[in-house]
Amino acid sequence: MSEAPAAEYVPPKVWTWNKENGGRFANINRPIAGPTHDKDLPVGKHPFQLYSLATPNGVKVTVMFEELLALGHTGAEYDAWLINIGQGDQFGSGFVAINPNSKIPALLDRSGPRPVRIFESGAILVHLAEKFGAFLPTDPAARAECLSWLFWQMGSAPYLGGGFGHFYAYAPTKIEYAIDRFAMEVKRQLDVLERRLAEVPYLAGDDYTIADMAVWPWYGGLAKGLLYGAGEFLAVSDYANVNAWADRIAARPAVQRGRKVNRVFGDASEQVPERHDASDLDPKPDAG
Repeated sequence: MSEAPAAEYVPPKVWTWNKENGGRFANINRPIAGPTHDKDLPVGKHPFQLYSLATPNGVKVTVMFEELLALGHTGAEYDAWLINIGQGDQFGSGFVAINPNSKIPALLDRSGPRPVRIFESGAILVHLAEKFGAFLPTDPAARAECLSWLFWQMGSAPYLGGGFGHFYAYAPTKIEYAIDRFAMEVKRQLDVLERRLAEVPYLAGDDYTIADMAVWPWYGGLAKGLLYGAGEFLAVSDYANVNAWADRIAARPAVQRGRKVNRVFGDASEQVPERHDASDLDPKPDAG
């Protein structure tokens, strides 16, 4: 005897928050903003204070800092403090004061007469690029191309992370319609990148820019099978240009350094939970 189909969900007249129905991140997802507890943020000695975690959005910014330092911009020295989002650090009063949206990364620029807060990873990249005159073209057409791809990523990643990633990897129940819908959109986005990277080596053209730094942790990670264990499911090996671009960026020493910062998962040798000096990223001798 075949099973009866599941009853179709009928939305209530007024939605209410069910704390028990949030999947893996039920302990931190909530429909309200603001701090949940008082906690001041630490402040180090460098001009820039970064509060983050090595998720794709966090990696964008640590890569940018390491690239600036590699160019010789000593004024880009930074302290990177760990914000453990699984434990709710992003809801501390000090963090919310910098980012009222309670998402990592958040940056405090203390290089001027008054501290300046910057939140949203794309805004941080633009702020740093303009401050140091690097990785953002000054030619109007090239600048527009770079910013277009940067904002493409900011608008597209929620489909990859909160959409596909959530329903494929984290949702308490696998919903075929949701996975299919977001898989289709993610593959369309990969095709957008594949076609662009058939024309040019980097997203804005011939030069590596903040557009690549923004897109690489998300779509480069996806292309190399590092996100959600979904490489085979999405047939990411089919996107040859995206894979070649991802490899070019991964080979950069500053990228290799930046992706380790604020990392507390994966291979232990790749984890640098906090960064307060360049030597924090140097290989440590084996104990014994």
